[in-house]
Amino acid sequence: MPEQAVAVAGGIIGGILLFVLIGITAYLLWKKFCRLLSYEKLTSPVKTTNANAMFQDHSTSEIQLKSTRSRSVPFIIPPTLNGRDWTNLTNEEQVQEDSDPYMIAQSGPRSSFHSLAGAYAVGTINPELYKFPEDKSETDFPEGNIGRLWFSIEYEQESERLLVSLIKVRKLQAPADSCSPFVKIYLLPDERSYLQSKTKHKTLNPQFDENFVFQVSSKMLLQRTLKFLVYHVDKQKKHHLLGQVIFPLKNETLTDDNKLVIWRDLEKENLEPPSDYGDIQFSLSYNDYLGRLTVVVLRARGLKLQEESHAVSVYVKVSLMNHNKLIKSKKTAAVLGSPNPVYNETFSFKADQTELDTTSLSLSVLQSIKGEQIHLLGRVVVGPFMYTRGKELEHWNEMISKPKELVKRWHALCHST
Repeated sequence: MPEQAVAVAGGIIGGILLFVLIGITAYLLWKKFCRLLSYEKLTSPVKTTNANAMFQDHSTSEIQLKSTRSRSVPFIIPPTLNGRDWTNLTNEEQVQEDSDPYMIAQSGPRSSFHSLAGAYAVGTINPELYKFPEDKSETDFPEGNIGRLWFSIEYEQESERLLVSLIKVRKLQAPADSCSPFVKIYLLPDERSYLQSKTKHKTLNPQFDENFVFQVSSKMLLQRTLKFLVYHVDKQKKHHLLGQVIFPLKNETLTDDNKLVIWRDLEKENLEPPSDYGDIQFSLSYNDYLGRLTVVVLRARGLKLQEESHAVSVYVKVSLMNHNKLIKSKKTAAVLGSPNPVYNETFSFKADQTELDTTSLSLSVLQSIKGEQIHLLGRVVVGPFMYTRGKELEHWNEMISKPKELVKRWHALCHST
């Protein structure tokens, strides 16, 4: 009997131990399954719902883990912030310690899901929205392009120095098989002095990386214009102009800590001699949908100033006419003391499409001496057949045939009123 009692007691104790072991094993497996389910929910795409509803339904929702990763990145609130008004957190508030596992970047797969337990997603971040735009300035060249020039400008207020960096030129159209380019840089209206780059031999895509300095006061800076002339040197040492870039400084914000990197397409220089009263270059565009006529006054050349001094200012007055009646007029800013002023100013006028046959534009170049005496230097009118002929009529007709496109041309000034 005692032996049987000992055997029965040993069996009962062994059964109890086995039952406890099975229970512990089942508990650990259940806990691991719950953590895995929580991780699957966090890596699934998040639907747009109320944040409180998401937190309440977190334990009952079932979302399967997809075989491919979503392109969206979950935006997760750690458990330590649950119940807090997290939208009002400031950048200065320390919400986690450095040792907190939620703030430590993991380079590999996580072996434990403990740090994600209790966390919930409040939204997603699309990485496509934060990509930098691709720079296509070296690949996209319009038809008929003769080259593109890159440069940078910076102004030192204390020393009154304009710093110009000539960076590079691309896609030059050389007159010969080989090209040896160099660049002359002017600071207009001074056309007698210039700075020159080194010559780059046998290349259509020269890299210059050269720096130049112009001394100019801050008061006169915005009246100045940079002019780049790109030349090719042939075997006989003759210089051939390939193109030019005109860049007015008046619309730029130049400070010590603001270095502007700019590119511009080269333009062919007008090699024809100026007319008797000078020439003016401007662009026309008509938007038939908006009923808007746009004029871009670019520059003038060869003007016959009545008195050459810095007290002389030259500006352009643009007038919209209908049946020779003045509708509206606008004028550019004045440029001091230059027979070749650069403006680059845009003006828009309302002009209904049904009235274009009776509408014309008058551009008058005027000279003012000390803001008092005003003298007409020249004038040009563009418009339909009723008012114009020749190049002025051609310019107007080309504008109408190419809606919403800027059409640029030079015109000779006349002195008729």
